[in-house]
Amino acid sequence: MKLLKTIIASFVANGVGLYLANAYVPGFYITLDAKQLAIAAAALMVINLLIRPVLKLLLWPLMILTLGLAGLLINAIALYILDYLMPSVTISGFTPLVYATLIITAANLVVGLLAKIL
Repeated sequence: MKLLKTIIASFVANGVGLYLANAYVPGFYITLDAKQLAIAAAALMVINLLIRPVLKLLLWPLMILTLGLAGLLINAIALYILDYLMPSVTISGFTPLVYATLIITAANLVVGLLAKIL
């Protein structure tokens, strides 16, 4: 049951984060069709579940040196992979990538905390 709750919370957090990034970050574009947003959120969830642990393993010395701030780099790489794989997601430049990463990370943090409380 806990695993299902974690998966649903991750999906919702990614969806909310992608929506907010699309709304507030110039240069970050996603097709606002509900189906495309759900597919992009699911794809980002899969990227976070499969590729993110490998990146954490490869970048653990950097994570230790920066006291965890390299986690933002890992999230940015995951978002860049999403941009590469999904034609409905377009990130035009480094600055929109950084801002979208911050927004999606914040959304994941808030939804993750709410999921733990509930």
